[in-house]
Amino acid sequence: MWEIESVAALHAHLAAHSTLEDVVVQGLDLRGIAELQNRSGRGLTLLGCQLDAETEHALVATGAIAFPVLADVPFRPYRPSLYTPAELMTGFIRGDDKSFARDTTDAKIYDWYQAGRQQRPTPILDELAQRLHDHAIDDALHDLLSGSRTPPDTDKSSGSDSLADSADSPSEKKVVAIMGGHAMKRSEPSFRLVAEISRALTRLGYFLASGGGPGAMEATQLGAWLAVHEDDALDFAIETLGRADSYKDPAWFDTAFEVLDRYPNGGESLAIPTWFYGHEPSNLFATHVAKYFSNSLREDGLLAIATHGVVYAPGSAGTIQEVFMDVAQNHYRTFKFISPMVFLDEAYWTKTKPVYPLVKHLAAGNRYGEMLGVSDTSTGIIRHITNNPPILSSNDGNV
Repeated sequence: MWEIESVAALHAHLAAHSTLEDVVVQGLDLRGIAELQNRSGRGLTLLGCQLDAETEHALVATGAIAFPVLADVPFRPYRPSLYTPAELMTGFIRGDDKSFARDTTDAKIYDWYQAGRQQRPTPILDELAQRLHDHAIDDALHDLLSGSRTPPDTDKSSGSDSLADSADSPSEKKVVAIMGGHAMKRSEPSFRLVAEISRALTRLGYFLASGGGPGAMEATQLGAWLAVHEDDALDFAIETLGRADSYKDPAWFDTAFEVLDRYPNGGESLAIPTWFYGHEPSNLFATHVAKYFSNSLREDGLLAIATHGVVYAPGSAGTIQEVFMDVAQNHYRTFKFISPMVFLDEAYWTKTKPVYPLVKHLAAGNRYGEMLGVSDTSTGIIRHITNNPPILSSNDGNV
């Protein structure tokens, strides 16, 4: 199956192939490409493409399947790529904190989503648009993790396109996720500790991922971003960000922009936020943003792709839910890899929220039980990840 996601890639394919058999063209403006009128549409699928009426008629008449453009939605349901923070923040005015909720692309999509949720039942076309969008994000994320992204003047042949298959396939990226509470303050020692862990793992060649929001998630992206800069960059970042300690502070975005101004061109990382929790803004330090409407798809998928391990910083109900989702994936060998789980802050996870002893009990006699750990230090966390590479497993109960 050939996926084509740019006009340049389409021209290259037309020049190299005599047919459009097994071609999927996604979210492109194809108006004015006269050559398409002379091709058979047999085996061609068009996802939300704009075409001249004559061209569309000719392709459909000869066998093409055309999924229509969905109007009146503030996003591209068939988008061919992940988001960037800059795209989501389009419309933001530095120094005007109210411009985020009033003017940004991110907030407009959230407002549209919330308006649909207030209706019972949710309008069927709204739900369809959301599912098409999340499928497109799945596909773009699979491309990122599998290394099948291609330059804009080429096309690509792709098999699977789901997060689950990303977890079942060899990946060029060694994904480690860090989970933790959104309420973690920027001035807390744990915020710096998470950033240091993320920075060190990024420098070791791991690809860091988080839920993409504030708190421990922002610390994850911050550490990865600063991995390519000198060590004292983190001192400047922590001091600057600490002036707006919480995402509810009016200067939360402005202080992040100050850090980006001082230290541009940072290291790569992946944020996977959701408009389900759209009242919590996505942080600005990720380089790739896979933002979903479906929170369940986003949470299960984030854990699934973290084949090289998950670090659990202190958190509340959401983080604890993710712990047991991860346990279930490892316990039942849902995917082809058993991955390490390591808990940051022993007192928190054994006494304040005594999750770790229960997980150890559940894992007794299972291979993933040997890959559980807890530590108070960045050195201990990093050692646990590096000493416990993922184990290839089968789904029949045998490792």
